[in-house]
Amino acid sequence: MPSPFLTPGPTAKADSLAVLHLRRNLLIPTVLKTHDDENLGYDEGKVTNTRFGSFPHSTLIGQPWGSQIVASKVDTGSRGRKLSQKQPSSLKRKADEMDTSEANDDDSIPTTPRTAVAASSGFIHLLPPTPESWTASLPHRTQVVYTPDYSYILHRIRARPGCRLIEAGAGSGSFTHAAARAVFNGYPSPAEPPSNKHLGKVYSFEFHAQRASKIREEIRDHGLDGIVDVSYRDVYNEGFLVGEPLKGESPRANAIFLDLPAPWLALKHLVREPIDGSPSPLDPSLPVHICTFSPCLEQVQRTISALRQHDWVSISMVEVNHRQIEVRRERYGIEGGGGRGTIPGPRNVEESVTRLRDIGERGKAFHASQKMTTARAVMVTVTVRAAKKVQK
Repeated sequence: MPSPFLTPGPTAKADSLAVLHLRRNLLIPTVLKTHDDENLGYDEGKVTNTRFGSFPHSTLIGQPWGSQIVASKVDTGSRGRKLSQKQPSSLKRKADEMDTSEANDDDSIPTTPRTAVAASSGFIHLLPPTPESWTASLPHRTQVVYTPDYSYILHRIRARPGCRLIEAGAGSGSFTHAAARAVFNGYPSPAEPPSNKHLGKVYSFEFHAQRASKIREEIRDHGLDGIVDVSYRDVYNEGFLVGEPLKGESPRANAIFLDLPAPWLALKHLVREPIDGSPSPLDPSLPVHICTFSPCLEQVQRTISALRQHDWVSISMVEVNHRQIEVRRERYGIEGGGGRGTIPGPRNVEESVTRLRDIGERGKAFHASQKMTTARAVMVTVTVRAAKKVQK
């Protein structure tokens, strides 16, 4: 099955993951269903309720990605809640009455979803799933690696299509989805004969059994099971080989990401020639790039010391600071009119000089007019005085 993260297609499909965009920092992932499998009692079929309204999946399936979907009128009261079945021990039904009741309950559930009626307000946007949107909306089982971090990490470890990447510490699967997109260059097919083309692969290791099982389920539901191989493994003691620990096959990785509390304990397995004689998980013919993700400086110091002991070279430390900048549209200029978003100042030196010249010309004109007004006032005064003398 093609993954909606890699090849979503032009429209939303049933039984596929979609992201409901409510606002910039509020995304809801949901699997689109034609029928209400949970039997919540909606006549419109499967419904997702949000603060901006209710959205039956029948209004989402088949819509182009990026479409604005208007909310629908859905009864979120009696039909939207499961009826609690009260069966007191003192009240016993006969077999025929129970059969009749069950038959009536089955008849009350419509087999075909009712056509949704648009509401007067409320809308969302329908988006295809991406690693970025999945990171912003996934269920947090651990602290996740966010987009500003994993984008820089994938760049530094040279993750590219056809690359084989080792990830230790899958956690919530944020980096796993981003790495799968970075190395993807085709889906493996058992029907086709093997070729010389190396398909990208992510080998993900997680030491927590429940988290490993959950991320394996998510990878399968998202159509990435042919690209991501999830293993339940303690990499500190059992290494990074595929299959049986310490005796399996080498993943021949050329990119490594360790999101571990003590990454220096796992570096003994990431060497060209392991001491115990087991296969090396590294690609023997290509340079290998590694990144360890640590929040504490003491962890970094111990990791760097272990990297040097195991012959890793070109070691550097980087701190990534993500800062959100609010962008506003502003207009600079003297003739802006003083409206909203207008900065009452010159845009450049030329406009400033032009403004000064204009002020100078206006000043000269003003002073010239003042001189003419003063001269006229003097002439009028002299004339009045002369007229008074003649009258005397």
